[in-house]
Amino acid sequence: MIQNRICSLFGIKYPIIQAGMVWCSGWKLASAVSNAGGLGLIGAGSMHPDTLREHIKKCKSATKNPFGVNVPLMYPQIEEIMGIIMEEKVPVVFTSAGNPKTWTSKLKEAGIKVAHVVSSSKFALKSVEAGVDAIVAEGFEAGGHNGREETTTLTLIPQVRKSVDIPLIAAGGISSGESMAAVFALGAEGVQVGTRFALTEESSASDEFKQKCITLNEGDTIVSLKKLTPVRLIKNDFYQQVKEMEDSGSSADELREFLGRGRSKRGIFEGDLKNGELEIGQIASDIKQITSAAQVVEDMITRYNITIETLSGLRI
Repeated sequence: MIQNRICSLFGIKYPIIQAGMVWCSGWKLASAVSNAGGLGLIGAGSMHPDTLREHIKKCKSATKNPFGVNVPLMYPQIEEIMGIIMEEKVPVVFTSAGNPKTWTSKLKEAGIKVAHVVSSSKFALKSVEAGVDAIVAEGFEAGGHNGREETTTLTLIPQVRKSVDIPLIAAGGISSGESMAAVFALGAEGVQVGTRFALTEESSASDEFKQKCITLNEGDTIVSLKKLTPVRLIKNDFYQQVKEMEDSGSSADELREFLGRGRSKRGIFEGDLKNGELEIGQIASDIKQITSAAQVVEDMITRYNITIETLSGLRI
């Protein structure tokens, strides 16, 4: 059993956090990860307020262990979302895509532990100033929305660790015990895992999306839409259209109009593999089967321990 500041902070057995991903992270996935000893997160970014409340209540019924909610701070109904989270006494909130000063103090006054996702040391320091309990440093390998700095996880983690002394969680390209050991060697105390949990039985993503992802090869994802918010996508027909528009000099407004609404829902949740926005991390090309969330946690811990033992015999 790994016992460190992340485990103590969130009251969990293993320092493995399931990312709060749009259209993947409902109550079934969050509760399964929490029941397995990690920290499951409900992804509020793709939920209406009433839907979020329903998922929180179902998660409470499905697990007695701590769980949390991930909230993009640019969410249009943020006041209502945060109100529901505090009313329902959710123990943990992970915030992203916005200024952590806006909500951190209010959440902490309500007895909620707060972590914030960053893509640079600069924003890690701002998060510490805002009073967060932990930081998630997410590298450029990650799926979904990425930082503009394009810093990889193995470059980002040691620099953030030098900049701040609060509990640090690594994210981006982590799906195995071996990668968990690697980021721990660089100063992380926990890992946030998205893609691997997105491709589990309990994920609310469509079967079509999951099956597509486990057939990907290296280089089949790419960061696009940099004029709006950078996002890592599978190279499908939708991506090719976006690329053509970007190459021809389309403006941000033109790209925004082309996207319209519900593109990620169309792709990830409804399974439109041609015209949907298919967000997934680079590490998808290393995942070749769908398993349960509990199996993911068990495999990661087993491989982590084997890796640590193996490395201990390689002293020079």
